[in-house]
Amino acid sequence: MSDASPVKKLKLGFSQNNDKVDWKKKKAELSEAKKQRKAAKLVKKLEKQKQQEEATDKEVVLQQSRSRHGRAYTVSLALPGSVLDNAQSTELRTYLAGQIARACAVFCADEIVIFDEEGEDIKSVEGDFTGVGKKGQACIQLARILQYLECPQYLRKCFFPKHQDLQYAGLLNPLDSPHHMRISEESDYREGIILDRPTKPGKGSLVNCGMWKEVQIDKKLQTGLRVTVRLDKTQSTESRLLKGVVVAPHVPRTEGGLYWGYSVRLAACLSDVFTHGPYKEGYDLTIGTSERGRTIDETTLPSFKHLLVVFGGLQGLEASVDTDQNLDVTDPSLLFDLYLNTCPSQGSRTIRTEEAILISMAGLRPKIAAAFADVSAATTQNS
Repeated sequence: MSDASPVKKLKLGFSQNNDKVDWKKKKAELSEAKKQRKAAKLVKKLEKQKQQEEATDKEVVLQQSRSRHGRAYTVSLALPGSVLDNAQSTELRTYLAGQIARACAVFCADEIVIFDEEGEDIKSVEGDFTGVGKKGQACIQLARILQYLECPQYLRKCFFPKHQDLQYAGLLNPLDSPHHMRISEESDYREGIILDRPTKPGKGSLVNCGMWKEVQIDKKLQTGLRVTVRLDKTQSTESRLLKGVVVAPHVPRTEGGLYWGYSVRLAACLSDVFTHGPYKEGYDLTIGTSERGRTIDETTLPSFKHLLVVFGGLQGLEASVDTDQNLDVTDPSLLFDLYLNTCPSQGSRTIRTEEAILISMAGLRPKIAAAFADVSAATTQNS
């Protein structure tokens, strides 16, 4: 009987030291643990609610950005590459190209056409350029620097290997266009490069868009290709990859109302500027600039979809017309819908091309906006 009693006491809640369990203290500990679990659960719930509210606010901002009217028209600028020959050194040639790039970006040029007025027969911007040195191929060197500056900084090493033409390009003022984004900047669209990374079957390629995370797109594309990506509206914060779809390069402009940089095209001569354009219907409004043209103050632009503004070199558009064997005219004004003097009563005998771009586009800007308003009104009525 005596051997069984200790076991019985333990079953009744006594410790081996014959001390009673403090049930009141035990109950308090259980109650405190329960409160802590409830508090942790509440904190987790509040954090989840906060994340949902932040996602909703972010979606509102994105919807507001998408609600902006896109720009339906395009602006193309054409100038001869020989303008670089007016610079006295390689550094000044590079700086001059940077000035032209800045001017075109400030006024939202969608295309820059570099044409040859000296018979070098430069026809394509594809492949590797061969421009070298101070007196090298000016058209090619100018095109290369313009492309370099247009490319987002996080993609430049991928597309532009070391080259003599770009020796001083790193010192130029950046364009700071909307598609030149910081790593933490949020946007509907991003420029990126297709990575050489394996993906699961049925999944699209991985893209480096200059963000903390890589983006997986909806298609399998060739490695090394530059693409425009539209990021999904909602992204999982826990996923190691972001989601997006590839869109045409013009979508940020036409749907988002964003300026998304310019393309560069090389033309063999002045006539090729008009005949080898990227638009199927061609340029429906062409403007030539010259001190012999009509005063811009008296001009109203008609409605248009694709505008082309052409600038001459050191000797004006007349020199480009004379060297173009495809043209049988001697008066440059016959090539354009409008032939304008964008700086009447100028105080200098000459206006440099980089100056002419700024002066002309500043004068044309309000007229372009008015013409675009006409196009929007017509589109609304037709729809």
